[in-house]
Amino acid sequence: MSEVTIDPYLVQFAPDDKENPKNWSRRRRWYLTYLAALLGFNATFASSAPSGIATQLMTSFKLSEELAVLTISLFVAGYCVGPLFWGPLSEQYGRRPIFLATFPIYVCFQVGCALSKNAASIIIFRLLSGLFAAAPLTNSGALISDIWDAKTRGKALVLFTLAPFVGPALGPLVGGYVAQSGTSWPWMFWILAIFAVVCIVLIYFTLPETYAPIILMQKAKQLRLKTGDEGYHAPLELIQKKQLHKRLEETLARPFKILVCEPMLIAVTIYMSFVYGCVYLLFEAYPVVFTEGHHFQPGKSVVTFRRGCVDFPPLGSLGLAYLPLVAGSVLGVIGYLLIFNPQYEAAMDRHKAGLVSPEIRLNLAISGAPLFAITFFWFG
Repeated sequence: MSEVTIDPYLVQFAPDDKENPKNWSRRRRWYLTYLAALLGFNATFASSAPSGIATQLMTSFKLSEELAVLTISLFVAGYCVGPLFWGPLSEQYGRRPIFLATFPIYVCFQVGCALSKNAASIIIFRLLSGLFAAAPLTNSGALISDIWDAKTRGKALVLFTLAPFVGPALGPLVGGYVAQSGTSWPWMFWILAIFAVVCIVLIYFTLPETYAPIILMQKAKQLRLKTGDEGYHAPLELIQKKQLHKRLEETLARPFKILVCEPMLIAVTIYMSFVYGCVYLLFEAYPVVFTEGHHFQPGKSVVTFRRGCVDFPPLGSLGLAYLPLVAGSVLGVIGYLLIFNPQYEAAMDRHKAGLVSPEIRLNLAISGAPLFAITFFWFG
């Protein structure tokens, strides 16, 4: 048998290395988990918020109903394409640089939407906004995987997954109140831009690099400067020695290779795409069902409750019809934390971490999928 050669100059984490993100304090890691969820919420909230001002957009730009729908659907199309770039690039350059590069551009496109003078410009800006909004939606989950071990990762990710469902549900609620308050439609996009600027500040001051190969590369550079020995190197540097076009080819082609070679991934991707598509179909169905069928108004009820000079949320608001989506997401998280995550932790205790069947994670989906179908028939 040939002996395994250990490279003495290959930089790795020690077992209790404080630079290893998985060894950071729990308080710091939970803060970063909530920050990742906030960044994901920012993207998904922006996807559906303009549906609340759709009537104003149709009036201002003389849009047909089909073009008004494009202001939402093209944003979603943008952040379906974006992950093909931002995910692989974050594994070459790190999570933090991708966040810092994409968020300011995303803000610029939101400002472009607010200042749009014609239908073509707002539709194009929405598409480009979605493309760059995909960065937090893609890399926030990766950030969480960087800092948690397999046993705790489920708890952290289930909190993060609230963002893709709570964000789109709250977007029409806020948009509807903007429309009914008499505020001009550009303010919806100014609100989104301001929200994104707040996220940029949080990223710049509180989000460190979390991707271990990048941290090891920085550590190798420090060792070379400190010792003067150019032999120290990190695993990622061995890959980066390849020519740029070969690196980009491998990096950008990797998602497609994985998708084709992993049947389980194909199945989960198709199902999640279907579920997420159904959620966005509700944003088009609800206005028809609740305004025409039940006489709800976008952000204001026929009956308005007042105490002094303060308006309270009305009972007949169309925006409030989206809140059950939020409630269902929260119930799903609670069910996972109380029932399904303990089952996974027990399985890990019975087996070595690497031998736990990944299908155990699907128990919640197996329970929820029939209910999803039943409730859509009920709604219909």
